[in-house]
Amino acid sequence: MVQVKAIKAFSDNYIWCLTTEGNAKAWVVDPGQAEPVLAHLAAENLTLGGILITHHHYDHTDGVAQLVKDDPTIKVYGPKNSPFKGVTHPLVDSDSIDVLGINFKVLTTPGHTLDHICFVNDNMAFTGDTLFSGGCGRLFEGTSEQMWHSLNKLKTLPAGCKVFCTHEYTQANLTFAKAVEPRNPSLLAHSELVDELRKEDKISLPTTISQELKINPFMRSDIPTIIEEVPKEFISVTKNNEPWHNFAALRKFKDNF
Repeated sequence: MVQVKAIKAFSDNYIWCLTTEGNAKAWVVDPGQAEPVLAHLAAENLTLGGILITHHHYDHTDGVAQLVKDDPTIKVYGPKNSPFKGVTHPLVDSDSIDVLGINFKVLTTPGHTLDHICFVNDNMAFTGDTLFSGGCGRLFEGTSEQMWHSLNKLKTLPAGCKVFCTHEYTQANLTFAKAVEPRNPSLLAHSELVDELRKEDKISLPTTISQELKINPFMRSDIPTIIEEVPKEFISVTKNNEPWHNFAALRKFKDNF
């Protein structure tokens, strides 16, 4: 059975480390820094077996060169269309890869960046900066329509699928979510739980697909009333209002929140 541990990096990043019992190899996801990974591997008597990259941003890739310096055979899986040049095994939508005997499917999820991918199966989803708990990534390169379609791919995963994103943004995301849905009981209850966890500097992740469908306004953009609390200046008037128009309004609101 695969085990997933969070390695803290920068101020709020998590580098996810995957291991299985009886195997001294570990895989890491989005190593923006090498030092905390190397320290964790040494403390756990592990060696690096491979790296998964979701997109090209420095806080997800800057540690790769140092991590593979002593062993250039280490596989670095990442998006085929990425500006990041450290990928040794480029991937496209629907590709499958094996990590420690566990199969992951690749989903292309443009929006935050155009090269963004997620690594998913029925039990786990490594979503990088596409889906956060209570939120989603800022649109640096893609469009609202692209990001909405990307989130819809993730919505089709099983309800119990655990979501491992790359940032501890949950508390701030839920503050925004409560501005959007101030009377959502699931959201209010989860926000209280997260506040307690963060008071003790405990991680708020992983979340689940089921949880996000209850509390994440961006995942709930197909609910017609989701933009009732959004200031009018962020809402575009359209004849045929589609869910991604609601998403666009929410994203503009969040960017100015």
